[in-house]
Amino acid sequence: MAEIKTIGVLTSGGDAPGMNAAIRAVVRTGIAKGFRMVGIERGYNGLINEEIREMDLRSVSEIIHRGGTVLYTARCKAFTTEAGQKKAADTCRKFGIDAVVVIGGDGSFRGAMALAKQGIPCIGLPGTIDNDIACSEYTIGYDTAMNTAVEMIDKLRDTTQSHDRCSVIELMGRGAGYITMNVGIATGALACLVPEIPYDLQKDVIDRMVKTQKTGKKHFIIVVAEGIGHAQELAKYIEENTGIESRATILGHVQRGGCPTVRDRTTASQMGFRAIELLEMGAYNRVVGIKDDEITDYSITEALAMKKSMDPKLGLISKTISL
Repeated sequence: MAEIKTIGVLTSGGDAPGMNAAIRAVVRTGIAKGFRMVGIERGYNGLINEEIREMDLRSVSEIIHRGGTVLYTARCKAFTTEAGQKKAADTCRKFGIDAVVVIGGDGSFRGAMALAKQGIPCIGLPGTIDNDIACSEYTIGYDTAMNTAVEMIDKLRDTTQSHDRCSVIELMGRGAGYITMNVGIATGALACLVPEIPYDLQKDVIDRMVKTQKTGKKHFIIVVAEGIGHAQELAKYIEENTGIESRATILGHVQRGGCPTVRDRTTASQMGFRAIELLEMGAYNRVVGIKDDEITDYSITEALAMKKSMDPKLGLISKTISL
């Protein structure tokens, strides 16, 4: 493998608060260690369309506190093809990019693995609000998204309580319920419906509402993961089966925005620093993660083969203390 002199950085997939902090750490650590740094805009699209720009210390000033990503992000259908992957690698060679740091989720890492097979070393950083990267206990953006959701639900609670209503709130997480479960516990939701834990609407929602009504409870919060969805239908079902006026709210992409929390800024900074360390050591095609609250790394192949499961005790905790 040729000596690495120039490192590119890109963000791919859904944006997540803290991505800018990660970009900042990658660029400044790279410069501190003597590398030339370039930014690749709009993810893998930028490699195919040659959207490349030089990055210096001032390129990443005043971004650590900003949500979104200054490098932009996009899905790239062309990159799913071998021809697209070859074009991306050719762009790297044309601009003298010897390695790429990819900030994103599983799909982004699969892209990094494809780029590595074309001869471009890559390092992956887990950036997704869903916290669904199996090789890492925590992903950049997760804490901010949860805090945003808690803030929104606390506001909804005011009107829910004022009208003695039931609010059914759908949170993001297409295939993972980590946001929903933890936010549900944090907001005192009566029920948390997530893909990882089987549920029965009659037993886990209707019967629990009726039971708590008898103890004097008059308003209810039900949180539902995006992967389950159907918040509108669930609200209608609840109203028809309990007589309690019910409303559905889908928080949607508001959860992706906003200033990143301290945890997301510091985690992103640590991960970005580690990415450059790995390239400096000649450790290529790795994914940075957190295990037992420590920064670690895995081969991309190993990382993508790992599976993540939700602690079932969280469900028990939720049911026990939300009556």
